Amino acid sequence: MDETPANAPGTPDGGSLNFIEAIVETDLKTGKRDRVQTRFPPEPNGYLHIGHAKSICLNFGLAQQYGGKCNLRFDDTNPTKEDIEYVDSIKEDVRWLGFSWDDREFYASDYFEQLYEWAVQLIKSGKAYVCDLTPDQVREYRGTLTEPGKNSPYRDRTVEENLDLFERMRNGEFPDGARTLRAKVDMASPNVNMRDPVMYRILHAHHHRTGDAWCIYPSYDWAHGQSDSLEGITHSICTLEFENHRPLYNWFIEQLGIFHSQQIEFARLNLTYTVMSKRKLLTLVKEGRVSGWDDPRMPTICGLRRRGYTPEAMREFCRRIGVAKFNSTIEVHVLENSIRDDLNQHAPRVMAVLKPLKVVITNYPEGQDEQLDAVNNPEDPAAGVRQIPFSRELYIERDDFMEDPPKQFYRLAPGREVRLRWAYFIRCESVVKNPKSGEVVELHCTYDPATRGGNAPDGRKVKATIHWVSAEHAIPAEVRLYDHLFRTVDPEQVEAGKTWLDNLNPNSLQVLPTAQLEPSLVKAHVGDRFQFERLGYFSVDYDSKPGALVFNRTVTLRDEWAKLQKKQGT
Repeated sequence: MDETPANAPGTPDGGSLNFIEAIVETDLKTGKRDRVQTRFPPEPNGYLHIGHAKSICLNFGLAQQYGGKCNLRFDDTNPTKEDIEYVDSIKEDVRWLGFSWDDREFYASDYFEQLYEWAVQLIKSGKAYVCDLTPDQVREYRGTLTEPGKNSPYRDRTVEENLDLFERMRNGEFPDGARTLRAKVDMASPNVNMRDPVMYRILHAHHHRTGDAWCIYPSYDWAHGQSDSLEGITHSICTLEFENHRPLYNWFIEQLGIFHSQQIEFARLNLTYTVMSKRKLLTLVKEGRVSGWDDPRMPTICGLRRRGYTPEAMREFCRRIGVAKFNSTIEVHVLENSIRDDLNQHAPRVMAVLKPLKVVITNYPEGQDEQLDAVNNPEDPAAGVRQIPFSRELYIERDDFMEDPPKQFYRLAPGREVRLRWAYFIRCESVVKNPKSGEVVELHCTYDPATRGGNAPDGRKVKATIHWVSAEHAIPAEVRLYDHLFRTVDPEQVEAGKTWLDNLNPNSLQVLPTAQLEPSLVKAHVGDRFQFERLGYFSVDYDSKPGALVFNRTVTLRDEWAKLQKKQGT
């Protein structure tokens, strides 16, 4: 079920505020804040997905809405999983969505020295200590949700000993995992995050920005709030899984006595037929289940971009789903409708035959062709018309013909007449079959010259209009049809003995190598988007080469078309 956004009183333009906008407006009206400063803080350990798009639109959108600023800050505190490739891809995605951070590109690593100094300050005030427990022992001592933890045997080290050990940790005297720096909070706290959390761990790893200057790295909880404070972030917006971290976020800031940013949590985006875990998405890439992070079946921003999604549609989708306080799952058709609505307004219409069946118009003069007018986009009169060639030999969609059709099949069949889009009425007179397989390989039809443009002067009607291309003028292409990457609404729900990978859809990609397109598409460029009439919206993939176009289906046409086909029994 879709989650209805939590709303506050109306905005001046008659709309309604989501709960974060209500907080921001109250802060500005009461003087608690005199400005709005947000940030988008991705970890560069993978490519961004559509859930991040929601966060990007929210953080940058709030800043724009209230005349503030939004920083781009990379949480680069785990060098073993991070890469400059991910940094570059994140910046590309944010720009593609239509947002700019100007000169406000920051990194947690910019603040490593200051974070270290603040850690020393906490040690001196008796609020942090060096602990020798192993990771397993730390978990054991932490307790459970129903049982309090117990103090580390190293919790009462003197300030002098802690300062000495912490400096030696920085100097590289100890191996990975030998010691940590922990905050001294409350091992009996009902909030497990407050039970002496780790602030630093030893990790002898090369960092993509700081090189080998550091061998201790701050935890997310330690680095994040202090980075917000250093940048003057007024509203630190994050997803609900960090709600239980907020007391720790506040505790660190209060102990240091520094600028206090306000953490606000919102519901993350969950989408049907999709996984949003970067760890799981990385598994799909590493195991070759997809062709890469930008595989058009992936929910990554680069994958959706390659599939043909527009930044306008992505922003509109994020607007439609709103900002909620409670987790929910959005139906994937909400996303698909956003791109349909956008492409319906802007994508030129063309004709393409994906599974060609040859048609010979026997009463059309051999060696002759003509140009017919076709509307480029009925939703956009300014798009004008184009000319498409018509000749004696055509291709139609194989699915548009049946030799022995059921009662409610209205398209082409022996003795039946249909309309060719923008062209003429044709009637199927005979069928040519492969003598060995019996497969229909060619249709012989006649056309009515009086029906040019698709209307009969005698008023007779036909029940179907089908698309086509001139065989003589058609250009070949490969077309890739995409379905959901997973075959179940919730891929995380699995049967006993199975994993989420067992829910992968084996039919999520269908490659059609012999498609035939109208000749106007010979000038198409990578990224161009079109509506193939009756078939859906398609974009030019970057696998295309001169004379060898490759198209991805972005999204099917509206559900009404599927309902119509079902009603007609086809």
